[in-house]
Amino acid sequence: MTTASESVLIHEHPLWALIEARAEAQPDGLFLVDELGHQLTFGGYREQVNAVAAGLHDTGVGAGAIVSWQLPTWVESVVLVGALSRLGAVQNPMLPIYRGREVGFISQQLSPSLMICPGTWRGFDYAEQARTCAGTEVLVCDRGLGLPTGDPSTLPPAEPDANRFGWVFYTSGTTADPKGAKHSDFTVGAPGRAMVHRFGMQGDDRCGLVFPFTHIGGIQFVFAALYTGMTLVLVEAFDDAGIDFLSQQQITFTGAGTPFYLKYLERQRTQPDQPLFPEVRGFAGGGQTKPPHLHYEMLETFGAPVLSGWGLTEFANIAMVDHQASDDHKARTEGFANFGVELKAVLPDGSEAPPGTEGELRAKGFHMHLGYVDESLNAQAFDDDGYFITGDLGIIDAEGYVEITGRAKDVIIRKGENVSAKEVEDALYTHPSVADVAVIGLPDPDRGERVCAIVVSAPDSAPPTLDELTQHLTQVGLMRQKHPEQLEITDTLPRNPAGKVLKEELRSRYR
Repeated sequence: MTTASESVLIHEHPLWALIEARAEAQPDGLFLVDELGHQLTFGGYREQVNAVAAGLHDTGVGAGAIVSWQLPTWVESVVLVGALSRLGAVQNPMLPIYRGREVGFISQQLSPSLMICPGTWRGFDYAEQARTCAGTEVLVCDRGLGLPTGDPSTLPPAEPDANRFGWVFYTSGTTADPKGAKHSDFTVGAPGRAMVHRFGMQGDDRCGLVFPFTHIGGIQFVFAALYTGMTLVLVEAFDDAGIDFLSQQQITFTGAGTPFYLKYLERQRTQPDQPLFPEVRGFAGGGQTKPPHLHYEMLETFGAPVLSGWGLTEFANIAMVDHQASDDHKARTEGFANFGVELKAVLPDGSEAPPGTEGELRAKGFHMHLGYVDESLNAQAFDDDGYFITGDLGIIDAEGYVEITGRAKDVIIRKGENVSAKEVEDALYTHPSVADVAVIGLPDPDRGERVCAIVVSAPDSAPPTLDELTQHLTQVGLMRQKHPEQLEITDTLPRNPAGKVLKEELRSRYR
């Protein structure tokens, strides 16, 4: 039997084979903990997974069946992932923020045989939504009431296959219909394995899972925990109560992006003599790029670095920073391409950008999705060499480090000159009165587009004025043509579950 401190990496690729191998190696190792006091060991997890797989099989779920599910970050959700894997089903995790439009669109496109969701959660009736929009059988799973169970001896033999199409994750769909990216255990699990190696995760780590589990990153953390034997600490909702719970859990890793870091910093300032995370070794980030100064602020406040990565729903963890990298690389870049990933930057004329020159980033390799559910989208998603066209702009330096400079569609064209919204945002983040910021382009009859900054004021600070921000940007060396011409103050920025600002919503609000 192996303890957490003695646990070794298990190199299985199919999820079910990994579940079995970890349960055999470390049956008493603690796998899951939640804020209600529920705990599940790796051995106990395998038992529950088998029982739920049998229960679902009794309802007709079998190999190849498509099952959509929309559950919060619960122990039941992690058990469901394992059970569907045991059955060889194709699973479609849906974000809890999805409402009728998204649920209806996805259900029409996938035609799932079963939809699993809560009854009412956080004041919203998911069961009624599913019955109205999903067009299929609905199974209600509330927290604590669990999932159907059965006799595992009735299950057919498992046939784990890492390359089998087994997952569909949908993009957020903030400006159009969401796109369904098809994945396998290998394309989802390889990013989890990369995270383990780059961040230096070990069997005795305790990792706080604070973002929606149905995001592709949530599944990667399950793979990472099963690879290493570490414990996942589940938080149903990221709020003050959730942070209180995390602070009591000897967390060594947590995340998961800029809005989360800002909340941790705000909370720590209220209790300067009481460390929020005294054991933390790193803040595992992704979902959106970070302003460089944030790494140093987190390091100074918590004594632990921001360890960020870059990827998309279609291609998770393309690049990640190494835990042994310099602070400059941790602050300024998203690391370098992970093992099995090829990366290049492409100029507007289609040629490859030389090191240090901005281009549109393209990647191919182990983590790349298997294509879209709507196959008509594939033609424009890949170039002639098989690279996925990410839509992100960035610089790859001579050492291979990647610096994200913006989105191809997030460039403001002011009087014919391109203005990177991210560059302006990074500069504004360094103003002491700015807690959060988004920069957008708004239609302007004279300039084509004008630069508008939407700012959330720092706690206990007066909202900055446009003149103050202009002076600050001048001092930090940002050229005058990139300075905002419009300033809006708001209490909070609209974000999707991955932490990305919903800029279309801001453009509609302030145009």
